[in-house]
Amino acid sequence: MRIQQLISLCALASMAVVLGSTPVLAQSLKVTEIASGFSAPLYLTAPPGDTSRLFIVEQGGRIKIIKNGTLLSTPFINLDPLTNGSGERGLLGLAFHPQYASNGKFYVSYTNTGNSSVVREYTVSANPDVASTGSFKDIFGPLSQPFSNHNGGCIQFGGDGMLYAAYGDGGSANDPSNRAQNTTNLLGKMLRFDVDIAAPYIPASNPFVGVAGTSDEIWAIGLRNPWRFSFDRSTADLWIGDVGQNAREEIDFETAGNGGNNYGWRCMEGLSCTGLSGCTCNNAALTMPVDTYSHGFGCSVTGGYRYRGAAMPNFVGRYFYGDYCSGRIWSFAFNGSSISGKTEHTTDLGIPGGENITSFGEDANGELYVVDASGGQIWRIDEECAGTTTPYCTASPNSIGAGAFLSAAGTVSISANNFLIIASGAAPNQPGLFYYGANQISTPFGDGVRCVGGAVFRLNPAAFGDLFGDASRAVDFTQSPANAGAGAITAGSTWNFQYWYRDPAAGGTGFNLSNAVSASFCP
Repeated sequence: MRIQQLISLCALASMAVVLGSTPVLAQSLKVTEIASGFSAPLYLTAPPGDTSRLFIVEQGGRIKIIKNGTLLSTPFINLDPLTNGSGERGLLGLAFHPQYASNGKFYVSYTNTGNSSVVREYTVSANPDVASTGSFKDIFGPLSQPFSNHNGGCIQFGGDGMLYAAYGDGGSANDPSNRAQNTTNLLGKMLRFDVDIAAPYIPASNPFVGVAGTSDEIWAIGLRNPWRFSFDRSTADLWIGDVGQNAREEIDFETAGNGGNNYGWRCMEGLSCTGLSGCTCNNAALTMPVDTYSHGFGCSVTGGYRYRGAAMPNFVGRYFYGDYCSGRIWSFAFNGSSISGKTEHTTDLGIPGGENITSFGEDANGELYVVDASGGQIWRIDEECAGTTTPYCTASPNSIGAGAFLSAAGTVSISANNFLIIASGAAPNQPGLFYYGANQISTPFGDGVRCVGGAVFRLNPAAFGDLFGDASRAVDFTQSPANAGAGAITAGSTWNFQYWYRDPAAGGTGFNLSNAVSASFCP
């Protein structure tokens, strides 16, 4: 049978083959610089479903776009005239409406020139890379900030479609007016708004609606300075990095939809009693942090994200966060009530400069980024090589023994470009070819079993077994079909490889196939 006929036959899909356990090749992390030259960058995000752009918030008031890897020269919006961008003030938050693709609405959180906090809605213009500055309406504020610090200002849409906004206790030290525990005051709180209803945009399901002596906007109380919170895109659970005072930093956790929590400030800092009034320390009614660290490791926590992307499969479900002062970065696993496997990644990542981590960010695919104010840089966190190789399917006996067996050498790193497929034990001195495809099947074919189906792609040139029936072929990621269009092998993709070879001594059809190898590739 001609080789081209084999390729045509192999394009037919059939039943799936179940993989066994997948061995991990590597678990170390690295950072890749995405862009630089930003002025006091504070945040990174992307509209839902927009995989081509990243939006970067600068404290001074500009939001800039990285589009297909290139920093655009024109800002998406410039709010510099509206904001006081000094100290802990400025443009502090950005969130895109869950239906941004259809309604073009986005929201900014900033400290205005009167030193009050505001949340404002804008819409995009006819140019998708430029906002309409005249389209605004205020959702919340102005909320007076009595001191220059602890403005908070992070905003996020939760899985419930509501807009959440977090503010610090008003500043100074020790929360001098006990604002965080005062339910008539909106400082030291997490607030919740429904931007799709009429003003004042307060959902009836907020936990303090209708409760005497409380403000309806409040979702949770007892926060000191929640510098970056996020929602788990898989579970909608809430994670908060709350900055401590002189001793402890903390990470708070809230199950999705579980409003009304009291996170303990000012009577508690982390798990420690402060001796200040406002609440009863260690009271069972307080929601304790799931993680804390002392000021021996830093001085200002930067809350992060629970990773739900695809490029770091060994870290899915781990929560990443850092410290602004020390530049340290950690992650841990979480089972719903307690953490485990806390790991520091600072040395592993090796971010140049290593300090002033103002934020983490997610793109539309859930990949994770670090915003570095000290260098004005954006870094993406990657695994050094998250790929795997797994043999599957069964090699059929051939004319010389148990059959031809496939293995892989080199690495599954696209950038390393040294991936090698090896067949051992085929018929000696006979032609063959390596091919790959997306599907795993199990179909009798010739004197063997086809293990690779769907649209399949030949690795050129054809191979020729040596005296021992061994053959190999390098997969060149810079050449077609592996580098472009149909059959492109990209980071995060999984492909299945097999070897077809002549075996005239066996009788029957005169050709056979090896078993197969599944390979998932990494950057």
